[in-house]
Amino acid sequence: MSERITKDMARNIYFGGGVFAILIFVGLAFDSAHQIPKLSHSENITKSVVAGKKIWENNDCVGCHTLLGEGAYYAPELGNVFQRLGSSDETTFKAYMQGWMAAQPLDTPDRRKMPQFHLTPEQVNDLADFLIWTSKVNTQQWPPNIQG
Repeated sequence: MSERITKDMARNIYFGGGVFAILIFVGLAFDSAHQIPKLSHSENITKSVVAGKKIWENNDCVGCHTLLGEGAYYAPELGNVFQRLGSSDETTFKAYMQGWMAAQPLDTPDRRKMPQFHLTPEQVNDLADFLIWTSKVNTQQWPPNIQG
């Protein structure tokens, strides 16, 4: 090999490296696409879960909360709220959600206020089902601690 890199050598390194990086990216994207069905448990999505996601989106919950690490960091992470506040019991969690949503906004000093969305009990139940489904997605130990 000569001591200098010629233009042809530089071009070959550039294009060879680019093709290699693209192949790695395509391989990882393909692997991720095949992992999603196993990790998300999409077979557990019900009409109630879909309705709960719509409520989540329509009320811009992600504007304050994070869900599986995505969203704003103003309010708590809700990806694992079912385990944290519902003790992984659906009846307990749904009762908690009914009371929590009805009690908003709390007048607690030094605490951020969550607005009152005036959701019906059925809508709160749908939102709870969405959060329950979300908590069962295999996030590979994300968030790293129980408080998110």
